[in-house]
Amino acid sequence: MNKQLQQIIHIPPNPPVSPTHQPTEKVFAALIEPKHANTIIRRLNQIAPLQNLQHLKRIQKKQLQGGKPELYVVLCLASENETQSDRMPLDVEDIVNSYHLTPFITEVNKYAALSKEEWEEQCKLWPTSYHPPTYNIPGITGFSEEDSKAVFNFMKSTVELAKSGDHLIVNAAMIVDPLVGQIIASACDEVCSWHTGTSKAKTETCDFKQLEGFTSHVDANITAKYITFLSNGSANNLQQCYKAVSCLNPWWFAQQSFHSSPCYCHPLRHASIVAIEASAARDRHLFPGFGHNEKSYGVDCNSSSSGSLAKRQRVDLENVKNSGEQDANTEGSNSLGRPYLCTGYDIYLIWEPCAMCAMALVHQRIRRIFYALPNPETGALGSVHRLQGEKSLNHHYAVFRVVMPELEFPVER
Repeated sequence: MNKQLQQIIHIPPNPPVSPTHQPTEKVFAALIEPKHANTIIRRLNQIAPLQNLQHLKRIQKKQLQGGKPELYVVLCLASENETQSDRMPLDVEDIVNSYHLTPFITEVNKYAALSKEEWEEQCKLWPTSYHPPTYNIPGITGFSEEDSKAVFNFMKSTVELAKSGDHLIVNAAMIVDPLVGQIIASACDEVCSWHTGTSKAKTETCDFKQLEGFTSHVDANITAKYITFLSNGSANNLQQCYKAVSCLNPWWFAQQSFHSSPCYCHPLRHASIVAIEASAARDRHLFPGFGHNEKSYGVDCNSSSSGSLAKRQRVDLENVKNSGEQDANTEGSNSLGRPYLCTGYDIYLIWEPCAMCAMALVHQRIRRIFYALPNPETGALGSVHRLQGEKSLNHHYAVFRVVMPELEFPVER
C-alpha cells in the first residue's frame, strides 16, 4: 500500500467555507489623506468601534502606478438597505464633514479566516488579519514522521480490536497516553454481549492482575465476543454486523429479540463509554487512597470518581512501580497525585463518535480524538455536528481522521 495514501486529517471546529464564497458585511468607507490617518482612526475607534469585525483592518492601502499610495478607511457599518446619505451616525458624519470625505459603501468579510487560503481571498476585498491556530495541542499544524507512525500503529491496533474471530465488526476505542506511548484502556461496544452485567463480568473487562508496567489493555479475545448473538456470523452477514455498531445505529439494539439468548443489553455501553470506565478503574487501582477504599477493581457503572480536582499531573511510571511495591499493603497512601480523569490522553476510535460519546469525552478532558471512518448519520465531530467547535463548552479537544486505505472494512468498499 502506498504510504502517500495514508493521511491524518485535522477536522476543524467549524465547517470549511469556500474561499470564494465567504459571508460579507457592508460598511461605509472613504478615501483619506495619509497625514490625517492617525487622527481619523483614533476618533473612529472611539465613536464607531468595529466590535464584531475584529479581524478587519481599518485601513486599506492601495499603491498607484505613479508610486503615490492611497488610503481608504472603514468609517462604520452599513445595513443592507442603507444608502450613502442616511443613517450614518452623527459623530461619523462630523468626521466626514470635517475632513471633506466622500463616503461609499463596500463589502468586507464578515468572519475571520480559518485558513491561509481564506485569508488570501479576504484581502482581495479588504485587508484582514489572519492568526494561525495556536492551540497547545500537537498535530493541529501537522505531525512529525515519528508521531505519524505512532498514530498509524495505534489505529491499526484499534482496528484489530474491532474485528472478531467470526468476521464480525464492532466499534472499538483505545485510550492512549501519548507522552509514553502507553495504552491506558481499550474496549469494544458492549450494548449487547454475553456478559450478564455482574461484577465478575466487569472485572473481566478491566482485569489488572497481569498488568505489565501498569498497562490496562483489555483482552481482544474478550471484547471481540460482543454482539456475536447474530444468527449467522458469516461474511454474508457483514452488512448486518456493520449496522450493529452502536454509534452508527444507537437504536439498533431495540430492534433485536433476545428472549432466547443469554445476552446482556445496555443501550449506553458504547465503546468510548466502556473504555472510559476501564480508565477510571485503572486509576482507582493505581491510586486506591484517593476517594476509594474498595477491594475490588471491577468497573462500577453507578459509582462516581471523587479524585483530585487539580489538573492532571504526569505520573512517572517508575515512581508508580516503586510506590506500589512499598505501599502495596498500605491503605490510603497519598504519596502520588491521582490523575484527573483523562486529561492529556488521546483516544482512537474506528467510527466517528455519536453526540453522547463525544460529550462524554469532553467531560473526561480527552486531548485528541482520532477516528478512521466517518459517521454520516449521527457523527458529532464533523459529519453531522462539530462538538469540538461549541464555544459554550469548558473543554475543547482536537479531532483528526486517520485515513488508512488498507484498513477499510469491506462494507466501505
